[in-house]
Amino acid sequence: MKTYDNVHILDHPLIRHKLAIIRNKDTDTKQFRDIIKELAMLMAYESFKDIPTQEVEVETPLEVTKQTVIKENSVAIVPILRAGLGMVDGVLALFPAAKIGHIGLCRNEETLEPEEYYCKLPTNIEEKVVMVIDPMLATGGSACDAINMLKKRGCKKIKLLSIIAAPEGVKVVAENHPDVEVYISTLDRCLNEHGYILPGLGDAGDRIFGTK
Repeated sequence: MKTYDNVHILDHPLIRHKLAIIRNKDTDTKQFRDIIKELAMLMAYESFKDIPTQEVEVETPLEVTKQTVIKENSVAIVPILRAGLGMVDGVLALFPAAKIGHIGLCRNEETLEPEEYYCKLPTNIEEKVVMVIDPMLATGGSACDAINMLKKRGCKKIKLLSIIAAPEGVKVVAENHPDVEVYISTLDRCLNEHGYILPGLGDAGDRIFGTK
């Protein structure tokens, strides 16, 4: 597969270990949900290395010193409903003050194309670094639509965080949005005829919420 400058694979032994757990069809709902949260936190740590910062003065028990902190109100998290909700708490564990928006996109099972049904975003989102989160980057349609919606609202600094990706989805997002940094933990083999990632882990939403 062609490589893209804006696509980053966050390969790490801890991530690989946790991936093995959620791929397992026998992993129960609670453990699956917990691991998705942990993976989101590990990946967010890496993907926010360029987060806006500012210098402040801090008084220690001994003296006053200068320290770098994250710039206030600089981060927004936007999960793509519904599976993206499973990653929110993991990112919030690192950025508890982040504002949260929601984008609802469902897949038309005949065309495999996403259809919008909900969008609610924080005020002044165009001034923030926006992290779009969705566990699976399959066809890339939902991710591209979500990014387009954010760009129409003036967002200029957008990142996409997905745990598992297919080459087809990576290609679509990377080529349609070269200005968006894409972070994934693993690149799987391909999509099947139903648009599911292989080997994948099944339907992430169903496994997170126990609906199947």
